[in-house]
Amino acid sequence: MVTSATDPVPHTPVSPDWGPPTASSTAPPTATPAADQPDKAPRWSLPALIAILILAAVLYSWNLSGSNMNTFYSGAIWAGTKSWKAWFFGSLDPGNFLTVDKPPFALMVMGLSCRIFGFGTWQMMAPQVVVALATIWILHSTVKRVWGHGAATVAALVLALTPITVAINRDNNPDTILVFLMVSGAALAFRATRDEKLLPLLGAAACFGLAFNTKLLAGWIALPAVFALYLYASKATWAKRAVNLLLAAVVLAVSSFWWAVAVSLVPASDRPYIGGSTDGSAWDLIMGYDGLGRVFGGEGNGGGGGGGGGGFSGSAGLGRMFNDILGGQISWLLPFSAIALIGGLVLCGRAPRTDLRRMALVLWGGWTLLHYVIFATAQGTMHPYYTTALAPGIAVLCGGGGVMLLEAFRSDKRWIWVLPAAFGVTGIWAVVLLRRASDWNTWLWPTVAVLTVAGIAGMLVFRSGNRARLLTASVAAAVIAALAGPTAYAAADPFGSSAGGGMGGTNPTAGPSTGSGGFGGGPGGGGGTRGGFPGGGELPGGTQQGGTQQGGGQNNQAGGEAGGGFPGGMNGEAPTGGMNGQAPGGTGTGGGQMTPGGGTGELPSGGTGNGELPGGTGNGTGTGGTRGAMGGGMGGGGGMGGSVSSDLIAYLKKHMDGATWLLAVSNSQSASQIELSSNEPVISMWGFTGSDNAMTVAKLKELVKAGKLHYIQVGSSGMGMGGSNTVSSAVTSWVEKNGTAVKESAYSKTTSSSSSSSSSSSSSSKSTSSTQTTNTSSLYRLDPSDVD
Repeated sequence: MVTSATDPVPHTPVSPDWGPPTASSTAPPTATPAADQPDKAPRWSLPALIAILILAAVLYSWNLSGSNMNTFYSGAIWAGTKSWKAWFFGSLDPGNFLTVDKPPFALMVMGLSCRIFGFGTWQMMAPQVVVALATIWILHSTVKRVWGHGAATVAALVLALTPITVAINRDNNPDTILVFLMVSGAALAFRATRDEKLLPLLGAAACFGLAFNTKLLAGWIALPAVFALYLYASKATWAKRAVNLLLAAVVLAVSSFWWAVAVSLVPASDRPYIGGSTDGSAWDLIMGYDGLGRVFGGEGNGGGGGGGGGGFSGSAGLGRMFNDILGGQISWLLPFSAIALIGGLVLCGRAPRTDLRRMALVLWGGWTLLHYVIFATAQGTMHPYYTTALAPGIAVLCGGGGVMLLEAFRSDKRWIWVLPAAFGVTGIWAVVLLRRASDWNTWLWPTVAVLTVAGIAGMLVFRSGNRARLLTASVAAAVIAALAGPTAYAAADPFGSSAGGGMGGTNPTAGPSTGSGGFGGGPGGGGGTRGGFPGGGELPGGTQQGGTQQGGGQNNQAGGEAGGGFPGGMNGEAPTGGMNGQAPGGTGTGGGQMTPGGGTGELPSGGTGNGELPGGTGNGTGTGGTRGAMGGGMGGGGGMGGSVSSDLIAYLKKHMDGATWLLAVSNSQSASQIELSSNEPVISMWGFTGSDNAMTVAKLKELVKAGKLHYIQVGSSGMGMGGSNTVSSAVTSWVEKNGTAVKESAYSKTTSSSSSSSSSSSSSSKSTSSTQTTNTSSLYRLDPSDVD
C-alpha cells in the first residue's frame, strides 16, 4: 500500500493559504511535478520578502559607523585605494611589503567601492550589505521553486536572523562575500542538475572558484555535496555527466588558481611577501596556514582544544556547535534542521532520483553536514564567525523540511508527533541557551517556553476539524518561539547595549557573551571575553594600564590590568576595552567615520583614546567589555585596543626624510592601526600572528640603506604576537646594536612617570645592549650610515 510517506510521485508544494485537512487534501497527490506548477505567487509573498530584506538591511547597517571593523582588513583596503599593486596582491600597505593572510578577492570588492566613493566605513561596507541581501534573495528564489512561497519566506527569515550572520555582515571580514559566492554556486548547480544545462554548472564552478580566492579551502567545503547532487540526480547519461563535470573542473581550477599563478609569475623581489606563508609564496599559504592547517592544526594555527587559535571556539569535537561560545551564535535551529532533514528524506520515500525535494535535501543537507563536521572537528584556528557558512543550509532545511513535516502532520496520523517534537526540542534548546546568559533579558526564556508549549498544544488540538485559523495561529506561535532567541541575539548589536562595541572587529559575535574563547588569554581574559592575543613587549613609550572594567551583566567583562603589549595592553591578557568606540585602556566616543590621516585614531566608530600605541601611558576605565576580544582598536577600530599617539605620528611624519614607510612594527594589527591614523605606509615585519618571515636582517639593511625606512619599533623578547622566532630575534638584536634609540620626550608633550621609567635612557646614544624587560619595547632610528 502506498502512503504519504512512501509516495513515489514528486510532491506538490504546500499551498501558502492552506486550510484544515479535507478529502481533497488527504487524497494522493497528483502526478504533476512541483516544477511544472504555474508560478502563482500569493499576494503576501513579495511584500513578505521585501519586509525581510528591509529588516536584514537594518540589522546589517544600523549604527555601522559605531561598529568595530577589523583594522587588519581595513588597512589592506585603504592600501588598495592608494596602489593598484596593493589592490591586486592584497597588500597591507601601499609600499607592498606584506600581504594579508588570504587571497584578496573580498578586499578587491571593498577596495573598488572605496576607490569610487572614497575611503570610509560606509563606502567599505556597502558591498558587504548588498551581497548579504543578495544571498537572502537567492536562497528565497531557490527554495521557492522547490517547496513554495511559504517555505521560501521561512528560509529567508531564518538566514536573515541568524545571530552570527548578522554579526559578520556588520564587519569587513571576507565571510559575507564567501557565503554569497557559495550560495550562488549551489543555486546554479541545482539549476544545472534540474534543467540539464551546462552553463549554470560552469557558473557554479566559477562561483566556487571565486569563493576559493576569498577564503581558500573554506570556499570548497560544500563542493562534495554539489558533486554528489549532479552525479546522483542529473538526467544526463553517465558519459555526458562525466564530460560536463570535467569542463566544470577546468573552470573551477582556472577561477580558483588564477591569482596564485599570477603571484608566482611575479619575481619575489618585485612582489610583497605573502602573509601567512613560511616562504612568501601563495602556494604555501594555500596548503599551510590558511589551508589544511585550519583543519588539522599546525602551520601557525593553534590547537583546537582551547588555547591557541582553536580556543576562539572552544574544544574541538562534534558537540562544539552547542558549547557556551558557539551555541548562541549558530545552534538555535540545528536540532530542528536535523529532524527536518531526516524526516524530509523519509517522506521522499521511493520518489525518483530527480524529485526536486530530494535533490534539494541532498544538496543543502550535504552542505550543512559538511560544514558542521569540519567546523566541529577543526584543530586549527576556528573563529565563531566561520559558522555563518552553516546558516544557509540550516535556513533551507528549516523552511523546506519544515513544510514537508507540516504536510505530513496534517495528512498522516503516523507523522502527527514529528513536527511538534521538532518544535519542542527547539524550544527546550532555546531556553537552555537563553539561561546561559543569566543576567540578560531574563524575561525572554519564560516567554519562549510558554509560546512553545502553547503552540504545540494548539497544533495537536486544532489539527482536525474546520479550525484553520486556530491551527495557523498555533504554528505561528511555535515559529515565533523558535525565532525569538536568535532574533534577540541578532538585534543586540545594532540596537542593544552592545551596539557599536559588542563585537570585536577581528572576532565578531552577536548577543551576550556566554563563554570564554581566549587566544592564549591569561588573567583578565576570563569572564566571558572571546579572543585575545598573547602579548609580550609593549610598543614604545611605556606601559598601558587598563584599569578595571565597570558594569557586569550581559558581557561578563573581565577586569584587571592589561599590562604592556599592543595598544590597550596585551601581556597575555584579554583586552579590557569598552564599547561604543571606547578604546581599551582609555575612554572613547563612538559615532565617527573611518578617516585616515586624522592622527587621532579615527577608525570605524571614530573616537579617541588615551591608551596610546607607541608613546605615552593609557590609564582609564573601559565600561562594558567587548566580545571578540580584539578590543576596540584605535577608538573602537576593532584592532587591539588603544589609540595611536598623535604626537608620535606627527614626529614620525616630520622626520620621514623621504622614506617610503613611516615605521616598521612587529605585527599587522599594529601596522594597520598606525596606517589608518597617519595615512602613511607602515611595515608589518612578521604578519598577523607575528610568525611570518617577511623581515630579515638582510632585507632591513637593504631598506635602510636605500632610505626607504628609518624608524623601527622593537621589543627585547621578539616583540609581540609570536615574534619570538630566530629571524625576529636577529632583527631585534641588529636594530638595538646599530640603531639610535628615540627618547619618548622627543615626541611626547606629556610624559607620565610610568612611561618615563620604562622609556629609553637616551635619544642620541647608540644602544649597545638590551636592558629592557620583556614588557618593554623601543623606537629606533636607522640611517644608511648605520648599515655595515
